[in-house]
Amino acid sequence: MADPRMVKWAKALTGYSVEIQAGQVVAIVGDTIAEPLLHEIYREVVERGAHPVLLPSQRSAPATLLKLGSDVQLAYISPIERFVREEADVAIQVMAETNTRSLAGVDPARQAVYQKARRGLVETMMQRAATGAMDWTLTLYPTDAFAQDADMDTSDYTEFVLGACKLDRDDPVQAWLELKAEQQRLIDWLDGRSQVRLTGPDIDLTLSIEGRSWINSDGKRNFPSGEIFTGPVEDSVNGTIRFSFPVVTAGREIDDIRLRFEHGKVVEASASKNEDYLLQQLDCDEGARYLGEFAFGTNFDITRFTKNILFDEKIGGTVHMAVGAGYPETGSTNTSSIHWDMIADLRDGGQVDVDGEPFMRDGTFVV
Repeated sequence: MADPRMVKWAKALTGYSVEIQAGQVVAIVGDTIAEPLLHEIYREVVERGAHPVLLPSQRSAPATLLKLGSDVQLAYISPIERFVREEADVAIQVMAETNTRSLAGVDPARQAVYQKARRGLVETMMQRAATGAMDWTLTLYPTDAFAQDADMDTSDYTEFVLGACKLDRDDPVQAWLELKAEQQRLIDWLDGRSQVRLTGPDIDLTLSIEGRSWINSDGKRNFPSGEIFTGPVEDSVNGTIRFSFPVVTAGREIDDIRLRFEHGKVVEASASKNEDYLLQQLDCDEGARYLGEFAFGTNFDITRFTKNILFDEKIGGTVHMAVGAGYPETGSTNTSSIHWDMIADLRDGGQVDVDGEPFMRDGTFVV
């Protein structure tokens, strides 16, 4: 018997997040541990008259390649990778991990070879998404590993995930539409404005959003979502910022990140843990030291840090910004092989002013 929670989840993904149409080719990507959800997504795609292509994976495979493969093998791009990013009409990815530290022992230089080889693929997918040539969404299936990272029991973590996705509501889609309307109100206020200033504990940063577009992230490409984001003018960022939460990526945790910007570029960077990895990523290409994204978290159903960026960047009352590749639909022209989100909590003493007017105080929108 199908799990009704998985059925509701799959219907929300295929009927709201990407709105699958008959005849579309749909890539469904996820670790085999997420089989209950993958199965229901597959069923929904079939019932909608589209063509599902199920691509189950095992997380141990990338770790094996990165540890043992030659540079030639690391740079090889498989036909499956090309299909998902260059050919599929829709891509649905389900994150699922049995060990979130499986890449911790991999040499960062080898990861850089792998990332650089895929830079073109990333740019192609972003351009296709920006022009409407493809659609995609990303969600997360609760596992013991994710629960352990969040310091939670797996059953409690599962309820947390469902709540963040608004799947605990009778009508999840209506709940997302209500958040969409609230986010649009904020965007309407921001449109046409220019200068953003963030201040707070260990934060004094300015950037320009002049001429840039704000995106209403309303449970479509990220599920859950709950953010509004743009691409800051590339050479406009100046000042300093300390990120409240660690970045957890590629099996590593980088703590107490502090950056100083001059004319858009990171000119000083430090971290109390894994600083070498931070610096290696910032030096992987020219675009990695510039911001590709600036965003406000608006999902107040996410109230705790879980060491997973899909949820943490959406925490209501926070801002996040990404070094590296920007989204073309925002007007960003920054390109890079990385896109690293970093989160600053503004709920205790943080302020955001836009063109000299208050926009956020202590994590609360005041417009």
